[in-house]
Amino acid sequence: MTNTEIVDILELTAKLMELHDQDAFKTKAFQAAAFNLDKSTEDLTRLSFPQLIQLPGVGKAVAGRIQEILETGRLKDLDDLLAQTPEGVLEMFRIKGLGARKIKVIWHELGLDNLRDLRLACEKGEIAKIKGFGEKTQQAILESLVFLEHQSGKVRMDKAKALADLLFDELEKEFSRVEITGQVRRKMEEVDTVQFVVSTSNAPAALNYLNSLPYLEQNEIESSPFIWRGTANGYDIGIEIITTPPDAFTSRYFIRSAAEDHLTTPGSNGVTLLQTALTYPAESEEAIYQRAGLPYVVPEMREGLFEFDWARHHQPNDLITWDGLRGILHNHSTYSDGKHTLEQMAGYCRELGFQYFGIADHSQTATYAKGLAPIRVRQQQEEIDRLNGQFGGSFRIFKGIESDILGDGSLDYDEEILASFDYVVASVHQNLNMSEEKATARLLKAIENPFTTILGHPTGRLLLARSGYPIDYKAVIDACADHGVVIEINASPWRLDLDWRWFQYALNRGVMLSINPDAHEMAGFHDMHYGVAMGRKGGLTREMTFNALSLADMEAYLQARKSRRLSASGV
Repeated sequence: MTNTEIVDILELTAKLMELHDQDAFKTKAFQAAAFNLDKSTEDLTRLSFPQLIQLPGVGKAVAGRIQEILETGRLKDLDDLLAQTPEGVLEMFRIKGLGARKIKVIWHELGLDNLRDLRLACEKGEIAKIKGFGEKTQQAILESLVFLEHQSGKVRMDKAKALADLLFDELEKEFSRVEITGQVRRKMEEVDTVQFVVSTSNAPAALNYLNSLPYLEQNEIESSPFIWRGTANGYDIGIEIITTPPDAFTSRYFIRSAAEDHLTTPGSNGVTLLQTALTYPAESEEAIYQRAGLPYVVPEMREGLFEFDWARHHQPNDLITWDGLRGILHNHSTYSDGKHTLEQMAGYCRELGFQYFGIADHSQTATYAKGLAPIRVRQQQEEIDRLNGQFGGSFRIFKGIESDILGDGSLDYDEEILASFDYVVASVHQNLNMSEEKATARLLKAIENPFTTILGHPTGRLLLARSGYPIDYKAVIDACADHGVVIEINASPWRLDLDWRWFQYALNRGVMLSINPDAHEMAGFHDMHYGVAMGRKGGLTREMTFNALSLADMEAYLQARKSRRLSASGV
């Protein structure tokens, strides 16, 4: 049981308490506890009852519930509420913009208890007639339902990788060779099937073994004598385990590690990669490409898009790696909505071997995230000066801010405060329901602002939860090229924004990309691995990765940009 799991249980309990009109005071107590504990750095599993009630927002009642969760793995309050809640009503909480109050109205006034009937009601115009809803709310619900239907049966790459690793450890006990392949190996940001290739000379025995595992359930109709297909308990995605003789392992592993459009690429002799892999035994994946007369392509890029054009001008070693990164930008601390202090965040960054750390706490307009008022900006910058003095030049904290892009495209703060930062990450967080024309114009104005250094999470998408606002990608990327603005690859597995499919256009326009974790705690730095995976998938080279610049080069870059801004302003 982790802090996150405990908070999720408390948060869901609070939502269902509100849905079922339970005691308002009790409901608020659960809401407050979930909100505060989500930001806590304490390990809740190690705290006694007296220690729990000392935490912000945690009273005796909630502390008792936390201990119940830790002792039993469940919460009776939640179990009772779930028993009263139809599954379809529970799913309504996934709909953007729908909270407990509106869900209660939909359920009780219209008698709707599943997403299918809710969609039909929207299409018939029944939701718009409800007091407090209207046409805009109805359309937003309908769009969210369509999005959720499209995302059904998928998980984010981090969840898929965690499941793949768990199953890999089990399969490795039985089979002489096991490899994770498919979408997980290709580093797809969303995964609908976790796939393996296992080496065996006895396929029937292998399938019998798989059917003996209690946490796997076979889909007999979809399976074959050589391929086990089914699901794993607790996961709404497919599992596919391909059995293959040892001498065909490499070829099968390769075939399952590439999209169809990649495999059907003809080689110099006119024979496709797929035919080559099936025809000739291969000792390595590199040998398959060599026999086909094609340049080797790393697994992440095997999508049948731009990879062979890229490979004609680059080598796999040109791609960005974790070891190629020199600093971590776009991070948050307890100055705004982070879990760890500035000093803790910077110290851990240094422990990981990086040369610099960039703080980018939320700006003043982001009141929901404790955005920094001007006096707090000055306090933080004074602390940064003190800490940098202790580092003695071997490591540096850069003074940054994540400035909200306001509705009209202007940046938060006046020019005097913006000028005090080493760099500015400009991001949209509010008013996401603009048309493509307005959303694009808003970003273009922010990009044109001379204080903007990095455009943060350009579309605001949340994978499997929110599609993000529509933008004209080419216009936005072209503007970044014209104004020397770096574009962020937000490495959070919830975002992975900018989408990797646009990396090549940005790189061809000379736009550098910055792999940023958007870390709100020290552990968040490790999300950079997902960003690196996306960078490699999109063909990002170390040369074009902003935070692959050395400390000296980053200092020079930021100073040069500041000098150009001062020169342009006539100062």
